[in-house]
Amino acid sequence: MNQRVKSNPKIPLVVDLDGTLLKVDSLHEAFVDLSTKKPLHALRALLALRQGRAAFKASVADHVTPQVGTLPVDEAVLEAVKQARGKGRKVYLATAADRRFAEAIAKSIGEFDGVFASENGVNLKGQAKADRLVAAFGKQGFDYIGNASADMPVWRVAHTALVSGAPPHVVKRLNAEMPAAVTLGTRSFSLRPYLRALRPHQWIKNALVALPALAAHDFSAAGLLTVLAAMVSFSLGASSIYVVNDMLDLPHDRAHAQKRHRPLAAGTVPLTHAVVLFALTAGLSLVLALMLPLAFLGVLVVYFALSLSYSVYLKRKLMIDVVALAALYGIRVLAGGAASGVPLSHWLVGFCFFIFLSLALVKRTTEMLTLKEDNADKVKGRGYRRVDIQTITALTAASGFVAVLVLALYINSPEVTTLYRHPELLWAVCVILIYWLGRVCFLTGRGEMHQDPVVFAATDRISLLAGALVAATFVIAL
Repeated sequence: MNQRVKSNPKIPLVVDLDGTLLKVDSLHEAFVDLSTKKPLHALRALLALRQGRAAFKASVADHVTPQVGTLPVDEAVLEAVKQARGKGRKVYLATAADRRFAEAIAKSIGEFDGVFASENGVNLKGQAKADRLVAAFGKQGFDYIGNASADMPVWRVAHTALVSGAPPHVVKRLNAEMPAAVTLGTRSFSLRPYLRALRPHQWIKNALVALPALAAHDFSAAGLLTVLAAMVSFSLGASSIYVVNDMLDLPHDRAHAQKRHRPLAAGTVPLTHAVVLFALTAGLSLVLALMLPLAFLGVLVVYFALSLSYSVYLKRKLMIDVVALAALYGIRVLAGGAASGVPLSHWLVGFCFFIFLSLALVKRTTEMLTLKEDNADKVKGRGYRRVDIQTITALTAASGFVAVLVLALYINSPEVTTLYRHPELLWAVCVILIYWLGRVCFLTGRGEMHQDPVVFAATDRISLLAGALVAATFVIAL
């Protein structure tokens, strides 16, 4: 429970950085940034650990600086800092982060009179921080806000111990040892942000794995179980990639009106936990894949490789990004064929590519439309500018209607007669698709489209009705 801070105005307030003032760890974020931009330098930084953590932090700081303007701040701590400043107190930042990081963040916030940080091979953490502060202010000559067990030595020599952003067990330990400690706020553990980081609402895309079996009219129990296992494997694999994507896209997500609320961007899931979450979901996905035909495992590995390439590099490249997105949709269909042993027809491949390309372009168009709202010229982390909106819109419609054309040619092909007794009824599917694609284009242009059109289709009442009519048409045509 929050408490109002009461202290001597002559005593300075000292604030910890990572996990206290910030909801995240600046070193972890900087290292991920370095690993993405300069992987060789990231490897050298890890080798510097042989000389101690301070050397590692300095090596990272040599090449990257934190995105200070977007890092999530603990509002309770910031309010305590502003209260202290309002009473004329001196306020200092004391952190185990490298001095360059600490000074950049302190300057950005603009409320600090000085900085204590790691430098010259000294990792300013725990007892080392306590000793430095006692040397500067004397024992019990300062108030201190921290968040972790490592702050216990500092709290013991502080005049008033304040805690914010700490897990319950740290608060309990602090209160047992120092009953007068002030709690500004705690961060209790919840599974909800971890589940959100996996984006389970996106798993609807993996229903595409069942498409080859459905197209071949394979409704056997064994076939359905195989498809179900493949869908679960692909869902877990996709979730692991979403975690990596969010790790790599932190600065851009935090600058986005909606994406800044994602668990990693908001700081509700630490980066270290995200790494474990990635390893767990990717591992489970591969274990399930090993129970399926070897061809499925091969497709899943290709999906991982393309997804990681997209997250690290391809999504920043003009037009290549939407082709890659379309391919990622299509790989799900390919995986379904590999799992069920159903060969994909060229008709299905052609239809899927163009319809998925259209949906990928819809996703980009929604991002482009936010440029008008933000009065910006370029989408951050993408290769598109505001002037490209009309071109992308035209490509969206063209790709969608080419998919309908492929379906129309299929209806008139000899192959269709082997699967359907009344193939002429399938023309109704073309009409429904033309209506649905046209509606999607209009809604996208009006800014009313969900950022992911697949999720939109799974939650929009008219889209669900259109899907039901398509399914009913195929059944009647059998």
